[in-house]
Amino acid sequence: MEYLDIYDEQGNFLGTEERSVVHTKGLWHKTVHCWLYDKEGNIFFQRRADRGTLYTTSSGHLSAGESVTEAFQREIKEEIGLDIDASDAIHVNVVPFQMDRIKEDGSVFRDRAFANVYVDLYEGDYKDFHMDESEVSGIVIVNAKDALELFQKEEGTLLGKEISVNNEVTEREIRLTEFLVNDGETFIEKYGDVLRKVIELTS
Repeated sequence: MEYLDIYDEQGNFLGTEERSVVHTKGLWHKTVHCWLYDKEGNIFFQRRADRGTLYTTSSGHLSAGESVTEAFQREIKEEIGLDIDASDAIHVNVVPFQMDRIKEDGSVFRDRAFANVYVDLYEGDYKDFHMDESEVSGIVIVNAKDALELFQKEEGTLLGKEISVNNEVTEREIRLTEFLVNDGETFIEKYGDVLRKVIELTS
């Protein structure tokens, strides 16, 4: 049974609660959005196994008592299979996120999260990826400047590299529609800040 720290809308700590209750009642909690980038200004998106869309390098909830750094390292290990030291990960922002959706059983999943967005430099080899195939079906690596331009135009494609779960590398055109956005979001609102941070760090 997993427990999460819970907060009020201003981010004040209230206590802990079981994860299922958090999403039934719509209680505020913390998540981490983990982004890896390289010295060449490329950023790593995971291709989600459930929907096939591109999202953060990895992401997930902070467990009760867990720090953002600990959660960053754990999520990268669980989803991508990398052992990294995230102590030098750089904070981008905290994004309040709210969304309700109807589950297959008719119940309502209520998400109220403070998403802690961080980037960390990756200097390892693609062959070191060991992806959790239940969550990740590949890693797509694109240039941050090219991605920012694509999201600003909101149309077109960009050239990227896709790493399969078998660590095979393929160069291909990545379509705008492959990137995950929820209803009411724009691509630039969702990804602009993290792309600008990577560009700043690698320029």
